[in-house]
Amino acid sequence: MAQLRDPVAIKLLGDNIRYYRNERNLTLQALANIADIEYSQVSRIERGVVNTSVSVIFAIAKALNVEPELLLKRDRNL
Repeated sequence: MAQLRDPVAIKLLGDNIRYYRNERNLTLQALANIADIEYSQVSRIERGVVNTSVSVIFAIAKALNVEPELLLKRDRNL
């Protein structure tokens, strides 16, 4: 089976993480520390370089104090 990779979804996730991180005035390092993941991993996710796991999405959502589905939402205004 071919590996699934959706560049649009990966970029959406990264953009939403950056949005909520900036809204909370957190640096990449601060978010990484709170989520207990590597700084470079958070950076790669925000830039859309990696297709991360569900577990990491949940850890980041918890660190940002948002529901995980908000990190995958196309329109944050809805």
